[in-house]
Amino acid sequence: MTGGRGVAPAPATSATVVRAEDAPGPTLVLRVDQLPVGSLVLGDELARLRDALAGTAYPRLNKIALYGDAGRSGHALGYRFVQVLPGGRFDFRAGCGHSLLACVVAEGQPGPVTVRAVTTGDTVLCEPEDDGAYTLSFLRPPTAPGTLPTGRPVDVLHGVPVSIVRYGNPYVFVDSRYLPDAEEALRDRLLVLRAAAARLLGYSPHSALPKIAAVTDSPRGISVRALTVGGWHPRLALTGAAALAAAGALAGTVVPAPSGPVRTPGGTVTVSIAPDRVRVHHKRAEVLEMLELPWRIHATA
Repeated sequence: MTGGRGVAPAPATSATVVRAEDAPGPTLVLRVDQLPVGSLVLGDELARLRDALAGTAYPRLNKIALYGDAGRSGHALGYRFVQVLPGGRFDFRAGCGHSLLACVVAEGQPGPVTVRAVTTGDTVLCEPEDDGAYTLSFLRPPTAPGTLPTGRPVDVLHGVPVSIVRYGNPYVFVDSRYLPDAEEALRDRLLVLRAAAARLLGYSPHSALPKIAAVTDSPRGISVRALTVGGWHPRLALTGAAALAAAGALAGTVVPAPSGPVRTPGGTVTVSIAPDRVRVHHKRAEVLEMLELPWRIHATA
């Protein structure tokens, strides 16, 4: 073509749909080096890609994971997470441990895999267990500087004591004794507290961050009720489990050190703490489907 601007035909790109157990929904996994040359990972590109899911079994999929070679010594994979927000907007700043595991499962590498989470800066070691599950180790001391972003183990928001922890994702843990019992009232109160914490940390109240959960300590152990984008989390985000363990390792927070499995409405979550890392155990994910989806190439002169 001569004169004006030409647009190359939209090629297809391979995508893998992976479902991690305990996650609110599946993740669309894309390997970056299999995208068309010249394509850019921008919101309009991803919106077009997500629109193409309308004809599949996953029209409401709201988690996208982009991964490839890490390009850094000691890291096998580099990973970036994109959260689809209500209304079709995208949040590029959050992390998702279940989607990170989805990349490892989609890649199919045997043995331990070290992943660099580009968005959050975390290094996560994914180690297979004997039964096909994984242990994910976040390789940062829970007591490292920055784990308490306000510098305080407890902040008071609207009269409610909370602990704000940045580990995996920024997370707000709320002492459930200060919260209503009724589900709708509990959700509304948590949303108010989350918005206040977002402003404190410099996020928009309408962004995906920080995450929030109510924590109950009883003779039976710790129980957690967590919110995610769009409603209640069926269990607990993988990054939320890591942040909970990190909070429990710090003196003075509203979270006691976990001494056994953490109870959630959907079952238990197992975490452990070491001086140099936090581990989340027994996590599973499976490939649901391979898809061929269109990917736009930008117009060129």
